[in-house]
Amino acid sequence: MNEISMSNFLAAKKNDIQIIDIREKYEYEAGNIESINIPMGEILESIEKINKQKKVIIYCQTGRRAAAVVYMLKKVHKFNNVFNLTGGYSEYIKLTSNKS
Repeated sequence: MNEISMSNFLAAKKNDIQIIDIREKYEYEAGNIESINIPMGEILESIEKINKQKKVIIYCQTGRRAAAVVYMLKKVHKFNNVFNLTGGYSEYIKLTSNKS
């Protein structure tokens, strides 16, 4: 499975990765990780926006939608550099909001 743990994600150098939020626009606008927003329903038609040279981290609210998108990108478009952020935005908020 192509997943990246939250701790590995938080330790990654931001200029070495591309972060894509596949949640709907209203979810993204309510709060996000510094990322680009390509809703799940549009991502397979937005392949040109996905960086093929960097590690691409895809996230949603909990990781379920992102897991499906990572699977499709690998299966249909042969991407090998895409990873689902384990726990998604919910986990990110939980971990980062506890740091004061």
